Amino acid sequence: QVQLVESGGGMVQAGGSLRLSCAASGRTFSTYVMGWFRQAPGKERDFVATITWTGTNTYYADSVKGRFTISRDDAKSTVYLQMNSLKPEDTAVYYCAADHRYRGNYYLANDYDYWGQGTQVTVSS
Repeated sequence: QVQLVESGGGMVQAGGSLRLSCAASGRTFSTYVMGWFRQAPGKERDFVATITWTGTNTYYADSVKGRFTISRDDAKSTVYLQMNSLKPEDTAVYYCAADHRYRGNYYLANDYDYWGQGTQVTVSS
């Protein structure tokens, strides 16, 4: 069992930055592929970014590529999402997720085994 707790959300003006953190406890953090997803009101939960073990590979949704950066610190059992040049359409609840059985489908929410409670990000125009 893994517990995930996100933090760092808030309200920011368009063009601003936020850094989300997701602290993990439980089983060995380094064995998990970690992802960030987001869900806006009335919409499905969408893939944002994923980082594989030791940070070897990272993947991003086209909508955030070049603006967001995912990273991990296995010593702190924490994954981060640095969000720059934020836009109003980035407004959503952001969730981190852990995948222990990675099969390459980094963009599929159903492939992730554990989820945090989410943190709200609001970008005003």
